[in-house]
Amino acid sequence: MTIHVRHNPRQSRFEAEVEGHLCVADYRLHDRVIVMTHTEVPEPVQGRGIAARLVSAALAHAREHGLRVDAQCSYARHYMRQHPETQSLSV
Repeated sequence: MTIHVRHNPRQSRFEAEVEGHLCVADYRLHDRVIVMTHTEVPEPVQGRGIAARLVSAALAHAREHGLRVDAQCSYARHYMRQHPETQSLSV
């Protein structure tokens, strides 16, 4: 399954629509820090790696734009612990 993640800066989130369900990774931008606040994947499409794709896209965006990341969302924190290559982005 291909998951197309898009950045929606007006809503301060990364999002993907999967089988009609909106999946999101919300953030706030504060002083060049992306504060990851919430990741949500509706139950009917959970377990497919969608949350990982959303957080990965957010972290790639941060890296590309020279931003740091404050993972306040428990899933984003977990993802970053599981992917040591992202630790350099942490505040």
